[in-house]
Amino acid sequence: MQDIDIITSLITVSKAQKILAENARARRLAMGLTQEGLANRSGVSLPTLRKFEQKGLISLESFLKLMMALDGLARIVEASAPEQTAFSSIDEVLEADKKPARKKGWRT
Repeated sequence: MQDIDIITSLITVSKAQKILAENARARRLAMGLTQEGLANRSGVSLPTLRKFEQKGLISLESFLKLMMALDGLARIVEASAPEQTAFSSIDEVLEADKKPARKKGWRT
């Protein structure tokens, strides 16, 4: 897998797609799977897998199926979790527990 030390504000969607496809291909090869083998294990069609590895284009559902077969689904879900606030004192921790979690956004 490619080491990503890119500042997130500088990465483009197309670059992210390319990196995700490269990482998935590297995972597949590290597991010793052919494209056909991964397609069979994941339930994603072989043409869809090939298109993803070549162009980075895939539906979210198919991507998640591939990641499940490549033992990477939990990391994807974990990466999408909201960031935890860093506390500098116990008082901040106690105050944070009192605040209800937001259920609506406030910005447009």
